[in-house]
Amino acid sequence: MRDTTTHFGFTNVPTSEKVKKVRDVFDSVAPKYDLMNDLMSMGVHRLWKRHAISKLNLQPGDHALDLAGGTGDLALLMQKRMTRSGRVTICDINYSMLDQGRHRLTDEGWLCGMEWVQANAEELPYPSNCFDVVTIGFGIRNVTNIPQALSEMFRVLKPGGKLMVLEFSKIAIPALRPLYDLYSFKLLPEIGHIVTKDRDSYQYLVESIRMFPDQESFKAMIEAAGFFNVRYENLSAGISAIHLGYKV
Repeated sequence: MRDTTTHFGFTNVPTSEKVKKVRDVFDSVAPKYDLMNDLMSMGVHRLWKRHAISKLNLQPGDHALDLAGGTGDLALLMQKRMTRSGRVTICDINYSMLDQGRHRLTDEGWLCGMEWVQANAEELPYPSNCFDVVTIGFGIRNVTNIPQALSEMFRVLKPGGKLMVLEFSKIAIPALRPLYDLYSFKLLPEIGHIVTKDRDSYQYLVESIRMFPDQESFKAMIEAAGFFNVRYENLSAGISAIHLGYKV
């Protein structure tokens, strides 16, 4: 049987190969992932993340699942919101990213209430109806089968639970798009080359942003997975967007 294909940036690859290719990218960028995020966004990604977490209305005692949790930025913000009285399970398919985050947050004194799990968002190793909140920040576009991952997020959420997806999106102001393209395709890979000696990984990351659905299309995908009252908020003119949805 011939393998189906999917996109890896602007390139079509066999579906069975995408997970490994994405893993190779993040194995390469993991040691300087946080530094590069600060450089590429001039620190604005931290404001986006804080604003996104503020939308969750987290309560002490909640149990949150942070997918593609990487180096722990969202997990840390959630624990602070829960005043160290909740639990966050950080799940990522990439061991290198988990290792960076676990060491970082342990060094900062955030050992309690954190669980680190290597798993695929398309096949979550959890029973149904067990999390109060599911989040994924800047990771959904790297998933091979996005509808399957959204279905899994819906499955593991408790009734009444909330989904929050923070992801790069489509510029809402057409006049800004040429400038944004220039920055993305010319400057960002060059920054990646200088800082990490890996231009190709950052070229892929830029391309993956362009291949991700626009806000309305992604909203429809979330609704198709079973979520209700789905809405989104553009950040920085649509450079990124917060999508929220609920499970009945």
